[in-house]
Amino acid sequence: MISLEEVKKIARLARIKLTPAEERRHAATMTAVLDYMKILNEVNTDDVEPTAQVTGLSNVMREDIAVPADNKKELMAQMPEVYAGELKVPGVFAEEQL
Repeated sequence: MISLEEVKKIARLARIKLTPAEERRHAATMTAVLDYMKILNEVNTDDVEPTAQVTGLSNVMREDIAVPADNKKELMAQMPEVYAGELKVPGVFAEEQL
């Protein structure tokens, strides 16, 4: 059984807040998943080759080529916020306290 302390630690690492009821529910759910994994670990896979893709499909990629924009001023005029001639966006690495 996953303990409530382990669930709280995982939630803290994932930066999510859980109510006490959610902590109990997730402890039971994670325990069930890990118990199922124990069953899967019992399956004999000695003669099974590793497989990463079974459909035969592959990604089609195009060459990444930078193309100068002829209409930069027009595009920048449509942006919500511009600073020093560039688009200003919110920071993505802002630290948030839980």
